[in-house]
Amino acid sequence: MAESWDGSYDPGSQSDDSHIFERLHIEPIYDAFVCPLTKQVMHDPVTSENGQTFEREAIEKWFKECKESGRKLVCPLTLKEVKSTDLKPSIALRNTIEEWNARNEAVQLDVARRLLNLNSSESDVLLALKFVQNICQKSRSSKHIARSAGLIPMIIDMLKSSSRKVRYRALETLRIVVEDNDDNKEIFAEGDTVRTIVKFLSHEQSKEREEAVSLLYELSKTEALCEKIGAINGAILMLVGMTSSNSENILTVEKADKTLENLEKSENNVHQMAENGRLQPLLTQILEGPPETKLAMANFLGELVLNNDVKVVVVRTVGSSLINLMRSGNMQSREAALKALNQVSCDASAKVLIEAGILPPLVRDLFSVGANQLPMRLKEVAATILANVVNSGYDLESIPVGTDHQTLVSEDIVHSLLHLISNTGPGIECKLLQVLVGLTSSPSTVQNVVAAIKSSGATISLVQFIEAPQKDLRLASIKLLQNLSPQMGQELADALRGTVGQLGSLIKVISENVGITEEQPAAIGLLAELPERDLGLTRQMLDEGAFQLVYTRVVKIRQGETKGGRFVTPFLEGLVRVLSRVTFVLADEPAAVELCRANNLAALFVELLQTNGLDNVQMNSATALENLSLETKNLTRLPDLPTPGCCASIFPCLSKQPVISGLCPVHRGTCSLRESFCLLEGQVVEKLVALLDHANEKVVEAALAAISTLLDDGVAIEQGVKVLCDAEGIRPVLDVLLEKRTDNLRRRAVWVVERLLRTDEIAYEVSGDPNVSTALVDAFQHADYRTRQIAEHALKHVDRLPNFSGVFPNMG
Repeated sequence: MAESWDGSYDPGSQSDDSHIFERLHIEPIYDAFVCPLTKQVMHDPVTSENGQTFEREAIEKWFKECKESGRKLVCPLTLKEVKSTDLKPSIALRNTIEEWNARNEAVQLDVARRLLNLNSSESDVLLALKFVQNICQKSRSSKHIARSAGLIPMIIDMLKSSSRKVRYRALETLRIVVEDNDDNKEIFAEGDTVRTIVKFLSHEQSKEREEAVSLLYELSKTEALCEKIGAINGAILMLVGMTSSNSENILTVEKADKTLENLEKSENNVHQMAENGRLQPLLTQILEGPPETKLAMANFLGELVLNNDVKVVVVRTVGSSLINLMRSGNMQSREAALKALNQVSCDASAKVLIEAGILPPLVRDLFSVGANQLPMRLKEVAATILANVVNSGYDLESIPVGTDHQTLVSEDIVHSLLHLISNTGPGIECKLLQVLVGLTSSPSTVQNVVAAIKSSGATISLVQFIEAPQKDLRLASIKLLQNLSPQMGQELADALRGTVGQLGSLIKVISENVGITEEQPAAIGLLAELPERDLGLTRQMLDEGAFQLVYTRVVKIRQGETKGGRFVTPFLEGLVRVLSRVTFVLADEPAAVELCRANNLAALFVELLQTNGLDNVQMNSATALENLSLETKNLTRLPDLPTPGCCASIFPCLSKQPVISGLCPVHRGTCSLRESFCLLEGQVVEKLVALLDHANEKVVEAALAAISTLLDDGVAIEQGVKVLCDAEGIRPVLDVLLEKRTDNLRRRAVWVVERLLRTDEIAYEVSGDPNVSTALVDAFQHADYRTRQIAEHALKHVDRLPNFSGVFPNMG
């Protein structure tokens, strides 16, 4: 029999390879066994009315086709008409064929068993596997043959073959062997067989991978094997990956998905699926599972790390269920729900949570006392959720959270938050401060919080958190105070001046030289918002070296020595604004003048004018230059002129002063940018003029204010006009007037234009420009009282109004 084996088998052939096995008969195939239609050995022989025997399925199909085509019923062999389609089973023949098959299959099984080993040739193994498939596909009951003959372990061994074709055929055979046969599946629960099959999921050969998925799908129908599959490291991850792959065969994707559905029978598998991005089974258990399952799944959800998009999906699916669980009286359920909600609450999911009604039970859990109150560790979780929700920017003014329709910004609720902050530990203090940070980040709610803080007298308490050793707590307090500072600047300045250590702690935060973190921009932003003309605070900052430190940080950022990613810009903006603060007290504080001279701050601010894209830096730098330039007339060193002699009093022609070269034409003395902050040095005026065309009107206003110091009382105005002409600044100033972008800009522009028009040449030239005259007339008619006065004076310069003396008091 071995010699009759056909070794020329082509593994890629689509023919029925089992025919070769059928030639291995201990008895010949009798003609009576073969159906004349199919030419195959019959399984269910039947006899027609004319005595001919056929395979039942084949003759029934023949008769059906005759009827459907309208032909006469004829015998397919004799072609003679038959009157009836009745068929009689040939029981004796069927029994004979079955006995014949059994004897021959025994021989064939023996051959297959001897050939199923790793030493056989590829073609022999492929044919043996095909034969097993053929046996098992004959009927559902025939699958026991493979088990009883001990073939299943042999087929499993073929998965180790070096031949891809053998491995693929072995996977295919195993799938056929276990289909609808739990007894055969039990063999796979032993040893590492399932692990071996799972390894095929990572194979590059898609055919092997596809067949492995199909086999796992069959095995996953048995609950015991679900545990086995899920316990193999990476199995669920690979299956989840296949379900979301665009490169896999669609049928394979469906099989992988169905396999995962079967694996959901195991709670551990559901956990793994959730960890690997397949959350729906876990969410379904939370929605539909029994109470103990809901609790277990909520607990697990609280341990998952999810991205924000997934959090939104989770909240939309089970948010209401978790909130209901949180409302329950059972402490275990409340804890599980709180931890899960903490994990899924974020800016993106806040709206869904708020609309699902999360705020009232959260606030209740935070403030409640008594037997059913939450332990402090869970109150901290509740505070974290509230902070996450509040910091989303959602409008909270209209959301009731208390029994008397209070909202989170109602005075008594804010008072309760402040009380809790003062009487708990650092963890919950930090989260509650973050809640207040969120509430004060919105222009619509900050006023309510400010009013509540003032009425509770909590300012000093909040300021003291600046000294907290815990970085998160300190950051939250600084961010809160920064949000409050535009509304409570003077109160915070008084608190910082009146307490020991807080100002120094802020300066210490700013001085940290380990890169720029979120805390540093917040700290400098808080200082930047405090009243600029608070002389006491500025002096304290001078005494503590704050301005010298700020100057150093600005220089390092400009030189590229300080790195900080997204925090660099807000940090630099805050630093420049704080540094500009020292220029507001020059007239009252000699130490401020000395600081500016020693560090050449005027030159630094001029350099910062050119930081394109940083509007706040440019604006504050221009403002600082305005302040410095205003002080120039007090710092300019005037020349020592000789005292006129007695002859000069008798003969005035002899009293003419000598001409001294090298003096500043505007300030009439010896000037420099470093010593007296004069803007005529280093093309400062040209750089300020360039900013008059800036898109940000606040930058334009600051630049125009700095330019106007050259036309101010106490300086040579006509020389200031000349400087502006030389810098080609006349037209840009007129354009600012014509654009009428804001009231402040118009007010400032009218003032500057009036000073320019005092020069006859400019007045003559402008008188021919109807647009300028129209803009001045508009200001004269619609601006504030003082601006109308100035506009009227300007109109007189261009002869648009008669110049009656005494109409207005001396304009100076």
